[in-house]
Amino acid sequence: MAKTKTSYFCQACGYQAAKWLGRCPSCGEWNTFVEELITKEEPDKGNWRTTTTVKTANKPKAIHAINYEEQTRVETPDGELNRVLGGGIVSGSLVLIGGEPGIGKSTLLLQIALGLNGLRVLYVSGEESEQQIKMRAERLPTPTSDCYIMSETSTQNIFRTVEHFEPEVLIIDSIQTMHSSLVESGAGSVSQVRECTAELMKYAKESGVPVFIVGHITKEGSLAGPKVLEHMVDTVLTFEGDRHTTYRILRTTKNRFGSTSELGIYEMLNSGLRQVTNPSEILISQREEALSGIAIGSMMEGNRPLLIEIQALVSVANYGTPQRSSTGYDSKRLQMLLAVLEKRGGFRLGQQDVFLNVAGGLKVEDPAIDLAVCAAIVSSYEDIAIPSSVAFAAEVGLGGEVRAVNRIDARISEAEKLGFKEIYISKYNVKGLDQKSFGIKIRPVSKLDEVFQGVLM
Repeated sequence: MAKTKTSYFCQACGYQAAKWLGRCPSCGEWNTFVEELITKEEPDKGNWRTTTTVKTANKPKAIHAINYEEQTRVETPDGELNRVLGGGIVSGSLVLIGGEPGIGKSTLLLQIALGLNGLRVLYVSGEESEQQIKMRAERLPTPTSDCYIMSETSTQNIFRTVEHFEPEVLIIDSIQTMHSSLVESGAGSVSQVRECTAELMKYAKESGVPVFIVGHITKEGSLAGPKVLEHMVDTVLTFEGDRHTTYRILRTTKNRFGSTSELGIYEMLNSGLRQVTNPSEILISQREEALSGIAIGSMMEGNRPLLIEIQALVSVANYGTPQRSSTGYDSKRLQMLLAVLEKRGGFRLGQQDVFLNVAGGLKVEDPAIDLAVCAAIVSSYEDIAIPSSVAFAAEVGLGGEVRAVNRIDARISEAEKLGFKEIYISKYNVKGLDQKSFGIKIRPVSKLDEVFQGVLM
């Protein structure tokens, strides 16, 4: 006989309480507790999920005595996804993909499912019918594969199908629509999301089948459901981008099998998502005439060098307090660089409005962009255009010194590949660098004044 009781769950972090609380003691959010029914069923001996076998407790082993086998990976036709996952899909991994509604999560996963030739893929959708998925699949120019579509929301029915179908890749779209009969609350609740994810995780680890699940996000931009959802899965990917633009960015926020600093860039077309293999070309705008306030900087995203366009606008503040606005760049670091330019460079920026923008919608955290930011600001202040064939790759210190950055050889090679003629770097990066191997002119500097004299004079 099933035992039913009620409990209160925090919708933000999943904290469970016996009574309603105004403020969650775990995450500190207010008015997030919702009452849910919890049903504890007796174990069903016929259910593969609840059958247990008696075994002795594991004994501790010395670390050198543990046999280690490298995780096998399945390379997909999508090179951007392979890079983000760390080289391909790991067997038995549980991957969570989150993003705003309409950003292209379902299109990305369907494109992956259709491209995995030779692998039996089961695509389970709780949001669309088989006919709707078929309509989208006809627009994708991907080769046919062993991809099977199933419209279902009950995890018990899904596992029965999986037991007989034996897929090699399982895709769930989305976890908020799944419902387990072991929990009485409705689909999308904290207890349902946690229970369904636990069932999928157990299936992935026991069978070795990689599982992809789609997760919704809240209006604040975080993944919907309890925070424990992100802790349970092996990899968390976020699909970002503006629905009014065509470019999308796939980022890794957690990866147990690879780096978390990689990203993939796609272009949304009528025929699906196109991989952008050379993102620097789309991040640098094409200009017919030279404009002041624009500088090209080199940044690193994981192992990938990117050349991005920094746009600055400096104008006289006519309304009292000067404005300091930045898009895609840390506003506090912008304030610091403005103070350095005023103190060390002698530029009167205290009564100027300063607006900074990183073209392409990227969010930059690499300090190697500092020199390009300073050059763009001074270019707009003096109204002198920087030659379009010049790039920058260096960090700026509080003393106005130009500091060295990592992976300088990869940054220079990327600038040379895109046709730049000169690149300004720190003189402390020159040690050990074979300048003769590059076809681009390398200009090592140690102070900001040397950069401005070489570019703006």
